[in-house]
Amino acid sequence: MLNVLIVGASGYSGAELVNYINRHKFARIKKIFLSKDSIDIGKLFSDLHPEYTNIINLSFESIENFALIKNNIDVVFLATDHNVSHTLVPFFIEHNCVVIDLSGAYRINDISIYLEYYGFIHQYKKILKKSVYGLAEWNQKKIKEAKLIAIPGCYATCIQLALKPILESNILSKSYIPIVNAISGVSGAGRKPSINNSFCEVSLSPYNIFTHRHTPEIIAHLGIPIIFIPHLGPFARGIIATITCKLKTNVKLNHIYDIYNIFYKDKSLIRVYQNTFPSIKGIVKLPFCDIGFTIQDEYLVIVTAEDNLLKGAAAQAIQCFNIRFGFNETESII
Repeated sequence: MLNVLIVGASGYSGAELVNYINRHKFARIKKIFLSKDSIDIGKLFSDLHPEYTNIINLSFESIENFALIKNNIDVVFLATDHNVSHTLVPFFIEHNCVVIDLSGAYRINDISIYLEYYGFIHQYKKILKKSVYGLAEWNQKKIKEAKLIAIPGCYATCIQLALKPILESNILSKSYIPIVNAISGVSGAGRKPSINNSFCEVSLSPYNIFTHRHTPEIIAHLGIPIIFIPHLGPFARGIIATITCKLKTNVKLNHIYDIYNIFYKDKSLIRVYQNTFPSIKGIVKLPFCDIGFTIQDEYLVIVTAEDNLLKGAAAQAIQCFNIRFGFNETESII
């Protein structure tokens, strides 16, 4: 039985983590923490997330209290802002915890990216070099040995899972950069209220074209350029992305279907569609990444969908936790 801490459990992804670990057969939550200045310290988890009333009765504590139990912790999940994770990761690594970080603070090895896209200078180059990227279906070997696992961003997860089989099969034309149009629900902006995620204000619209933080992450880990156009949609949760690619030669739709089934035949959290396409309705509150596609001439259109809080965050974090410690990969997830 592994002892687990969760930092940032008041947020949407953090709450999903608490739920998953609470029902995990081989883990128990010792404490849930918030930053020392949070107004929610002392409140019950169910005060903020009433769906867990009489199910999860933990109370939020200040992260400063970690020193009281630091010798009894195996794993720490950080569902925190990148600035907070940047500071906390070295602290927990020093205390010999396995750290699973849901922020962007340790996803990319190129130091310059953090100043340009995240607005801070990365201070921990040695730790960053040892960070393992937690794209669970594609990086299992390294995840099994990792001390620090950086969970991919929500957009980055569904886009990479959609494109990697095509790249690995070497049938993508280099004459045409894949174009990705993706729409996310407003929960991707976090739980803290603002005018930008108010349902009275949200309209389907693009944002951060060429400047979104997931763009360099996707490019770095795919190894190819893309054009990424994110959109905010007037719905709570979920991501759907449409990716337009050009193939080297005319390829039959059945061949594409075979490629995806070969790569994902043993991957329980990937669902490959045939003769239909994924939808937001089909993945909300589910831990899957759904992938469908169609072809015309040499052009391939891939449609992929996931719940941004689950496969795009908490479910993938638990999937990596299970891989790291040798549990069934879908323990407590499905």
